[in-house]
Amino acid sequence: MVFLLSKLLPLLVLPLGLSLGLLLLAGFTRWRWPLISAITVLWVFSTGVVSQWLWRGVERPWQRRSAPSVPTADAIVVLSGGRHAAPGPSRVVEWHDPDRFLAGVELFRARRAPRLLFTGGQNPFRKGLAPEGSLYLSEARALGIPADAMTSTGPVLNTAEEAREIRALLPSGRRRVLLVTSAFHMRRAQRLFERQGIAVVPFPVDFQARGSWAGSPWADPLQWLPTARSLDDSSRALRELLGRIVYRTW
Repeated sequence: MVFLLSKLLPLLVLPLGLSLGLLLLAGFTRWRWPLISAITVLWVFSTGVVSQWLWRGVERPWQRRSAPSVPTADAIVVLSGGRHAAPGPSRVVEWHDPDRFLAGVELFRARRAPRLLFTGGQNPFRKGLAPEGSLYLSEARALGIPADAMTSTGPVLNTAEEAREIRALLPSGRRRVLLVTSAFHMRRAQRLFERQGIAVVPFPVDFQARGSWAGSPWADPLQWLPTARSLDDSSRALRELLGRIVYRTW
């Protein structure tokens, strides 16, 4: 129930849910301001300039680093969030974002730590899909990572559970880890791991904000037009901000 509520409640204040609420209010009251507000909210958060601005704030101050440039640690921890079940009777599991996994392998090959730890992220409503940690272990073995240098937690539902399960895998006195997760998720993940007494060296990947060296989105006229992709990007950034507020109140 807690897992379900954590996914449903934010919908009430994210752009799409907020706009639907305003449209319902306009329909019941015949007031004009809710209709105008709904259109404005959808337009603003559906533009690339706004979604990129949100992502820059969410991902600050992180920057992408190369594996050899980071200090060594006792273990590399790769958080779940990169696989999905593809349609079809063959039950193939595909990547939708391999950045976390590939970064973990890269760090291990660069000898930044002697152990590679994965977390067993699992959606309770998709029990047919194995925990991600077991899938990552198989992929890492196929890439030549020694089996005795890797392990995974059991099934976990959220970042707080990932932190607790990883702590159980780390021996006392050897709890300094290179934490690999998406840049937007790093601040919250780092805080939760440190609450478990784990020293964290952040290694953020999967950046949603584009590097300024590629050109400013403000100068691209297409970024001012509303798109479903930009609305989704804005919503994901806002969801992460809401998640930080909730975890900060714990």
